[in-house]
Amino acid sequence: MSDDGHEQNGQERVPSRQRRRFPGISSRAYEHPADRSALVALRRLSGFDTVFKALSGLLPERSLRLLFLSDSVRVSDQQFSHLNDMLRDACYILDLEKVPPMYVTQDPQPNAMCIGLDEPIIVVTMGLVELLDEEEMRAVVGHEVGHALSGHAVYRTILLFLTNLALKVAWIPLGNLAILAIVTALREWFRKSELSADRAGLLVGQDLRASMRGLMKIAGGNHLHEMNVDAFLQQAEEYEAGGDLRDSVLKILNVLPRSHPFTTVRAAELKKWAESRDYQRIMDGHYPRRTEDKDTSVGDSFKESAASYADDVKGSKDPLMKLVSDIAGGAGGLGGRVRRGFDGFTSAPPPKDAPPRDTPPQDDEA
Repeated sequence: MSDDGHEQNGQERVPSRQRRRFPGISSRAYEHPADRSALVALRRLSGFDTVFKALSGLLPERSLRLLFLSDSVRVSDQQFSHLNDMLRDACYILDLEKVPPMYVTQDPQPNAMCIGLDEPIIVVTMGLVELLDEEEMRAVVGHEVGHALSGHAVYRTILLFLTNLALKVAWIPLGNLAILAIVTALREWFRKSELSADRAGLLVGQDLRASMRGLMKIAGGNHLHEMNVDAFLQQAEEYEAGGDLRDSVLKILNVLPRSHPFTTVRAAELKKWAESRDYQRIMDGHYPRRTEDKDTSVGDSFKESAASYADDVKGSKDPLMKLVSDIAGGAGGLGGRVRRGFDGFTSAPPPKDAPPRDTPPQDDEA
């Protein structure tokens, strides 16, 4: 079959408008470096898939599948056909051979997920379907297909299981701490995997403004006429650069229990990637193929991940990240800067003629 058509389930499907297709694309093409390094390492572990499939008896996957089959609406040509077309288009564009089952569930909260160990399934809530327009929804469907192509569904299922397990054993101090440590690490990885899937959604929709609108609606609701994409992105910049070291610590504490990055941060990260050379190369047809996945070096992937984190720290406007960058660069007077950071961090050192500050300044009385 040529690029003008694609055989899936006995029917020829093409995108509803002209979009670029990526035959044989590897998920490495769009994965965030931290996400990619973890996945490459896991894929190279001998017997990894066997171990996790053996766990399927302990995980609630069968129960979830039966639940969605019995109490949700399965997307097909007869039910939510427009979503079915989007799903087929997304699989066509990312060259995912087997179209995963997709369900719509009655939940007013806008949400979507891709779960499953043996085979991924995609679930979207009615709240999300009613919130987004066609192009915005297309990016979300592409996001979930990106999860499926990367194999994220396996780890998401395990994360759900461990999170529930942590709640059940909360009364066991050491057991709970051990599970929480694993859950915290999985959440950090999963937040990066969400950035990867956002990129996959953009590759499917190929409409950055629609991706931005969708994220903005998820954050603020359906009153699009009251919102502005540029102002929304400005929020992300203010969030990153604002405050002092105390705010930096609060940011970390706020994000730790989350499986997704904050929505403004996701929008800013996606826009940055869309303007990068990597994205343009993919759109020009230059991207890694799945046939090359087995030859991928774990060491090189970890180096890319470390370099990405280093670049993030170096380019960050966050007060704590600035401090970390200065420590790495051997900047002097860091003790005083840390002290000032909790009283209003500034990147500039005090004037040479400024009097010493052995004690914190006292607030003026009213």
